[in-house]
Amino acid sequence: MFGKVKKILGIEGVKLELIIPPKVESETGIITGFVKLTSLSDNNTIEKVHLKMIEKYTRGRKDNKLINEYLMGETTLREKISISKNDIIEIPFTLDFVFVKSEMDKLQESNFLSKGIINLAKKLRGVKSEFSVRAEATVKGTTLQPFDVKPVLLA
Repeated sequence: MFGKVKKILGIEGVKLELIIPPKVESETGIITGFVKLTSLSDNNTIEKVHLKMIEKYTRGRKDNKLINEYLMGETTLREKISISKNDIIEIPFTLDFVFVKSEMDKLQESNFLSKGIINLAKKLRGVKSEFSVRAEATVKGTTLQPFDVKPVLLA
């Protein structure tokens, strides 16, 4: 009984780790890496792995703070994988993404004189973007799916 509850909740089941470079070139629009799967129990079947890159755009301060999340790219690895106790499986992936610059960012890059003014305006308004990659595996018979989120720095 206790073993079935642990399997449904994903305790001692499949663990997922995302292995990606910490810095990625924004012009290439591609992230390559590995999804590392391990298991502490026998007979687990991974039906798919869903990967997506997200931009978390924050602006404002304190009570006026606004946060939006934008999907930059996603892919799904649909190969079924059987994993047993103490197995380690690494699945390579390539994730295409689109990096969209704001009008302020374009003006900042094109005009040398306005670079400092735009940086100051961004700091005063609390504008910043954070990028991350999220991987989530769908494991057969499990309610709580394993996932991992890693931050990425775009250069």
